[in-house]
Amino acid sequence: MNTVMLPADAGTTMEVPASSAPATASNMTRDNGAPIGANRNSKTPGDHGPVLLEDTTLLEKLARFDRERIPERVVHPRGTGAHGVFRATADIADITKASLFQAGKETPVFVRFSSVIHPSGSPEGLRDPRGFATKFYTDQGNWDLVGNNLPVFFIRDAIQFPDMVHSLKPSPVTNKQDPNRFFDFFSATPEATNMLTHVYSNLGTPASYRLMDGNGVHAFKLVSSEGKITFAKFRWVSRQGVKNLTAKDAGAAPFNFMTDDLYREVGKGNFPTWDLMIQTMTADQFASLNYNPFDDTKEWLGVPFRKIGEMTLNRMPANFFEFTEQSAFAPANMVPGIEASPDRMLQGRLFSYSDTQRYRVGANVMQLPVNRPLVPVVNNSQDGVLDQSGSASNVNYFPAVEARQVAPQFAQSTYAVNATVDARPIEKSNNFEQAGIFYRSLSAKDKTDLVANLAGDLSQVRSDRTRTIMVSYFYQADPDYGKRLALAANVKLAEVAKAVAEYETAYPQQRLAVR
Repeated sequence: MNTVMLPADAGTTMEVPASSAPATASNMTRDNGAPIGANRNSKTPGDHGPVLLEDTTLLEKLARFDRERIPERVVHPRGTGAHGVFRATADIADITKASLFQAGKETPVFVRFSSVIHPSGSPEGLRDPRGFATKFYTDQGNWDLVGNNLPVFFIRDAIQFPDMVHSLKPSPVTNKQDPNRFFDFFSATPEATNMLTHVYSNLGTPASYRLMDGNGVHAFKLVSSEGKITFAKFRWVSRQGVKNLTAKDAGAAPFNFMTDDLYREVGKGNFPTWDLMIQTMTADQFASLNYNPFDDTKEWLGVPFRKIGEMTLNRMPANFFEFTEQSAFAPANMVPGIEASPDRMLQGRLFSYSDTQRYRVGANVMQLPVNRPLVPVVNNSQDGVLDQSGSASNVNYFPAVEARQVAPQFAQSTYAVNATVDARPIEKSNNFEQAGIFYRSLSAKDKTDLVANLAGDLSQVRSDRTRTIMVSYFYQADPDYGKRLALAANVKLAEVAKAVAEYETAYPQQRLAVR
């Protein structure tokens, strides 16, 4: 008889029979492994008798069916995943002790692409930022780089995140997404101007997951073995190029076209590849910037990129639910040499993402194969639903004579703070300049598409005041941008000028960069 060894009491094992049939055998079984004799008809006493409670196959089948779904992600609900490999192409030990960045070293990865706001059953052509989350299974633990296809975000402080998502999600009254709601929110959120300009451009409707870049969005703190601090931003650059759809083409696209494309191309052996690029700055460079370097509504414009690695996706998951749906990404999953910066949005995500995964999948979400590190996990966390850790130690506390010890060389970096604790906005908000720079970088056709896309939603807003304020923000980014949008959205330029004057009076540091 084939046998397997399972852990029993501490320090011992027990021998049990292994399955006598391979997983692919044709004989069906219940969850306890017992063979099923009938699977099309319930047990009844005769043709007209009731179904019997003793039909354990029926009861188990229905009970399991009732529990198949786990809660949908609050954001990024619709997604497609793929396995691959990351290869470091440059040694950056001078700025980080993270071991995956040793030239030539290969690290397995799992990537999940997604839409941000729209639900899991929505068409893939809807306008939305696209999530680009990468889980690196390194020899120092898992590192999750959880980003988007766009380089910036709507807000700069996580305390606004629930409100922003509420405004973008369907109304609690009508269950419909409503431009009146989200433009009401954004009219009081001028820092969203840059992101709105990006998402209403054709970048908001990419043609393929393979044909879009990815961005870490936040600044991260890199720490070398010597303790040197460098701040960095990461970007994935698609070797396939970037291709987007117009709103018309996106609306006519097949329901699942992005998922279909990825499965088809990987299945044919056309493995997509991205180059990992990095921007770096040190703290002594910050004073010369006209924006806060930890503001995720801004890019680090003018800071050069350099390539440090490349990623190829070469295998689709064997089972969607087991891998893509149960994958749990969290910015808090970092490895030695990569730490959080003071970015206020990142700081909130450190808690929120891990917390929502524990709620969505369970306390032991990190034990699932797609989330499990390749290295041993040694700590005193225990039990909970479906705990599979197999802990056999009597010492589940610290400190203790026989406890595993910590490694001081992996302690996080220290830093000094000389400031007054307060809840206040950042200085150097500079809400409009980069939106204008992006607008002016677009081709004539892309500018026309951007204005038409924005006007299509903004024209649905009933409040004249909200429409005027929104146009005034885009006008402050670039006057041509604002004038064209005012015309398309039926907003009076004289009212826009008043709104601009009111804003500049309230925030004199936010003068127009371009007239």
